Amino acid sequence: MQIDSRVFYAKLRKLAAPIAFQSLMLAAVAAGDALMLGSVAQNEMTAVSLATQIQFVQNMFLMAATAAGSILGAQYWGKGDRETVRTLFNMMLRWCGVISLAFFSACEFCPDLLMKLFSHDPVIIGIGSDYLRIAGWSYLITGVSQCYLTTMKVTEHVAPSAWISSTAVVSNIALNAVFIFGLLGAPAMNARGAALATTLARVIELGLCVGISSGKTYLRPAWNRFFERRKLLAADFRRQCLPLLGGGLLWGVGFTSYTAIMGHMGTDAAAANAVAAVVRDLICCVCNGVGSAAGIMVGNELGAGDLEKGKAYGIKLKNISYVIGFGSTAAVLALTPLVTRMVILTEEAQQYLTGMMIIMAVYMIGRCVNTVTINGVLDGGGDTIFDMYSLAVCMWGIAIPLAVLGAFVFHWPVLVVYACTCLDEVGKIPWVMYRFRKYKWVKDLTRDNPGQ
Repeated sequence: MQIDSRVFYAKLRKLAAPIAFQSLMLAAVAAGDALMLGSVAQNEMTAVSLATQIQFVQNMFLMAATAAGSILGAQYWGKGDRETVRTLFNMMLRWCGVISLAFFSACEFCPDLLMKLFSHDPVIIGIGSDYLRIAGWSYLITGVSQCYLTTMKVTEHVAPSAWISSTAVVSNIALNAVFIFGLLGAPAMNARGAALATTLARVIELGLCVGISSGKTYLRPAWNRFFERRKLLAADFRRQCLPLLGGGLLWGVGFTSYTAIMGHMGTDAAAANAVAAVVRDLICCVCNGVGSAAGIMVGNELGAGDLEKGKAYGIKLKNISYVIGFGSTAAVLALTPLVTRMVILTEEAQQYLTGMMIIMAVYMIGRCVNTVTINGVLDGGGDTIFDMYSLAVCMWGIAIPLAVLGAFVFHWPVLVVYACTCLDEVGKIPWVMYRFRKYKWVKDLTRDNPGQ
């Protein structure tokens, strides 16, 4: 089917640009933490990088709930069913509230145990535990604000959601400077200052979400029926959410395992990996934006009943993902000399960082293609289970065992172990393309009467 390219790219820009900018702003917080703490001490930067892996895992749970709401919400919004989208908002809030409370409790009552998962260095564990006790309060708030932001994106308020996140990020970076370095009369708190800044920024973010969503054109939670059960819709939500949760946990715990493996290879390896991760997250902002836009665009068309147009959109977006992937590779290579001079690292850590950046440049091709194709196009049509299968095989069946054996049994060099952690994304591209061409994702997930 031929599609109007001008209309297609106008929609893509309208959705992808604000989401990519929002992703960039969120990654900028981690970059700000790394740069500011890196200028104080390597241990401070490393400890915070490891501690924030707890929030990374929490985000996997939150993303499963919000992504399920986004998939169904995009299709029902395309169908014109506003009340069902509001009900999905309530469902997301219930799931995310329970998740946020659980992670908050773990950070407050057993931060030492959490840090021991990532490092055996008592100094790193002590710094990271202090960070988690303060940052844990932000984890309690994040789940609620993510539900608001997801609903805004689905209901054609992408720009305000990006503005809210950006405001929170700017506040976070400014507060980082105040509390890490002790500016404006505040005490110099180092890692604890970064945690306090993050918590205050999340409070600002939630306040803006609630305030802006009070506008006439915005959807708000239906508090009068917050605990009301809609059996058919709840079943559809679980059908999307559970595979997303399985895939998210496999990916999130797997990525956290990579960090833990590198952390146990020494502080120099952990520090270099922390910086490389920040660069990776910054470069991935474009593919994250296009991937989120892909899910909404494809979902809107499928939910409206135009399956052929949804299929054509998916094919075009898959092709665009390769362009983004090779562009991201070039960007990583171009930034490598600059990045290695921006942070204070030991000579050995600098060498590790240079090698990691080169390896990561190749990894970016797979990351971009898979983000747009799997998390965008396939998920937009409800084909959420493939991600879980591919992660179980490629990450947990190949990449993680190789990295574990290389680090703890065969004692391979740091860069070889790091290369093992990057195998899964590039290696599964042929499988992803095979799944894509089966077109199981081309389906309408909506019901005529979902309120039963």
